[in-house]
Amino acid sequence: MDKTSHLRLVMLGPTAETRSCAAAVVAAYRDHGLFKRWPLRYLATHGEPGTPGNLKLALQATRELGEILGEQRRAVIHLHTRFGGGFWRDAGFMAIALAAHCPVIVQFHGGGAERFHDALGAPLRAAFGWLLGRATCVTVAHESQRAWLRGVAREAHVLCVPGPLPALELAREPAAPNMILFLGRLAADKGIYDLLEAVAAVRASVPDVRLVCAGDGERAAVARQAERLGIADAVKFTGWVGPSGKRALLESAAVFALPSYGEALPMSLLEALGAGVPTVTTPVGAIPEVVADGVTGCLVAPGDQAGLKRALAKLLLDRAYATRLGDAARRSVQARFGAARGGAVLARL
Repeated sequence: MDKTSHLRLVMLGPTAETRSCAAAVVAAYRDHGLFKRWPLRYLATHGEPGTPGNLKLALQATRELGEILGEQRRAVIHLHTRFGGGFWRDAGFMAIALAAHCPVIVQFHGGGAERFHDALGAPLRAAFGWLLGRATCVTVAHESQRAWLRGVAREAHVLCVPGPLPALELAREPAAPNMILFLGRLAADKGIYDLLEAVAAVRASVPDVRLVCAGDGERAAVARQAERLGIADAVKFTGWVGPSGKRALLESAAVFALPSYGEALPMSLLEALGAGVPTVTTPVGAIPEVVADGVTGCLVAPGDQAGLKRALAKLLLDRAYATRLGDAARRSVQARFGAARGGAVLARL
């Protein structure tokens, strides 16, 4: 008999509607059939930050986890969390599992690791390291984060597990219009205001350029800046988009731009690269591990508006060059972040 035949997997994380990297990864796992291949029970622990129902979700997940562990002690707990205040909520679920002597896999999503850790006092830093040291395995999405985490939680067993690409079936338009896509939170640290300045400058050489901003955040402030720059007619806001809306935008975009000041390894970037969309981004976080400048995309320094303008203009005006970069990015990302690779690592765990 298969030695895992009596094993029960309990996965804890955000609701499907949550707009986060963790929710996107869980959705990709579901789309790729992970929930069908394993005896898995998913418990939603929270939704959007500040949602009134979050306390109810946490209490319900706590009750259900207790019932599962009371009925079946041979369970593996797979906990999705992030570097932020939500970690301490998730630490409660981890404590329950550890008290029941169940192995725990802690999967971190997103960036902000060093900022989160630096803000902790000595007792909480010790608690953070102690908890991760008790986990069977801690996983992160890229190698630079793995190296940092091993330095602050020396007892932790840390692995790099590539995030799976969502199962998006795309049919890219062969002659896409001059549309630049920004997919993310509308905030200064994401480089959206730098992008507006660059688009205003690009307009001199590409008069029909337009920018589509897909995401929540500082929409009114971004719209006011577009008005001041005289490009309000070229900027469109869609708000947050789900899988079907994202698919349509990636199919029709000529360029994807994420000139961020700080990232881990954003799912939106992987989706754009995996779809073959020519990309301009910044060498922050783990992005240089994925994007090779002039080979699989264009890298510009954070805040370099002139460099951003040049890269955008090059991709819009030289479509052969843009296509080469997009094709190379698609091959590279699908090979590194396809469902088979990440799924194999999880299967071994």
